[in-house]
Amino acid sequence: MDFRDLAYVEAIAKYQNITRAAEAIPVSQPALSKFLACLEDELGLRLFDRIDRKYIPTYAGERYLEYARTILETKASLDSELADIIKRDVGVLNIGLPNMRCAYMLPKTLPEFNTEYPNVKVNIFEGTSAVIDRRLLDGDIDLAFYSKPHEQNPHIEYERLAREELRLCTCRNHPVKCSARDGHVELSALRDERLILLSPEQRTGQISRYWLKRAGIDLSNSITTNNMPAVISLTELGWGVSFVFESHLKWHSPKPEIDTYSFGDGRVMSDFVAAWRKGGYLSSYAREFIRIAGKLYA
Repeated sequence: MDFRDLAYVEAIAKYQNITRAAEAIPVSQPALSKFLACLEDELGLRLFDRIDRKYIPTYAGERYLEYARTILETKASLDSELADIIKRDVGVLNIGLPNMRCAYMLPKTLPEFNTEYPNVKVNIFEGTSAVIDRRLLDGDIDLAFYSKPHEQNPHIEYERLAREELRLCTCRNHPVKCSARDGHVELSALRDERLILLSPEQRTGQISRYWLKRAGIDLSNSITTNNMPAVISLTELGWGVSFVFESHLKWHSPKPEIDTYSFGDGRVMSDFVAAWRKGGYLSSYAREFIRIAGKLYA
């Protein structure tokens, strides 16, 4: 057995299909089918059940995969550390970013990073915070940047880069302004307002729903979207009220024509973090990307 064998089994489990797994590796479909048949024959047990043309791991397969993923993650960490030791500064950095942060972070971080590490290829994966967490744990990405969750995953390490406030947003001179005190609005003032909310898979969506439910606000009069620019534009038009992190408002272009307020118990603050798999090795260039991103939020 070699590391390639482990990667082959992991690909079959991920795609549940020999043809798609073979395309992703890549290797020919007959070669992958022959490999699996030989491996199962060698082990004397089946790693996958064939159900409705899908390859579903058996109990033995699940155990094999658990060890295979641990071994492959350890190898990736070893490769990165050895590369640092011999100072090749050559490699691949896979980064996960929520869509909105991606729009303003990349132009302000990638050029500087590329100047320092021209031989490191950067791959960007966009998605909601929940999707990024799954890809981080699956080993598809090495490093992520997002708002820290309330319930932290024990298998993920977090490094705080900044503190930022989640703001209640309305159109200019919205009636809720009359109830504001020192720039703060009680959420009870929103009982008759239409809400423009981000998906529960997005950190902003999670945090805003937590506070709205805590205030007893009915969420039935709301619309949900994954698109932050749409949220800001609808808010400007007075179509509803929304919740947006201050960094998104700062970097949004053009500057939004909206009013913003604090809410909750004083101010609702969140940590903006870099995240990676617990126990994983961070290369020197991954650490440098974290430093550059931190400057953006300083």
